[in-house]
Amino acid sequence: VQLQASGGGLVQTGGSLRLSCVGSGLTFSNYAVGWFRQAPGKDREFVAAINWNSASTYLADSVRGRFTISRDNAKNTVYLQMNSLKPDDTGAYFCAAVWPPKGWLGYAHVYDYWGQGTLVTVSS
Repeated sequence: VQLQASGGGLVQTGGSLRLSCVGSGLTFSNYAVGWFRQAPGKDREFVAAINWNSASTYLADSVRGRFTISRDNAKNTVYLQMNSLKPDDTGAYFCAAVWPPKGWLGYAHVYDYWGQGTLVTVSS
């Protein structure tokens, strides 16, 4: 099983990025997927999650109104569209997958699989 996160980079405050998480080696369309981020010296924190069929999405208060999570199961991909980026959004972004759901998708410990991080840097 592999989750491949990509799309990070350096962007100025107010800019946008779209992260992608591609799953392989699993029936990706069954899985709920979450995004978490970790800034240097800080704990990993929940950003967004989406259930298997996109019927339910969840966003952290800190990103609501700026970020959108979506998925394309035909492409085994979950996207995180990030707009109006702020320096506080800087960090490594990780995607994770779980099936069946084992609790609130905002908790990192419920996930079965994790991808490597993709780095987002927002300059002021």
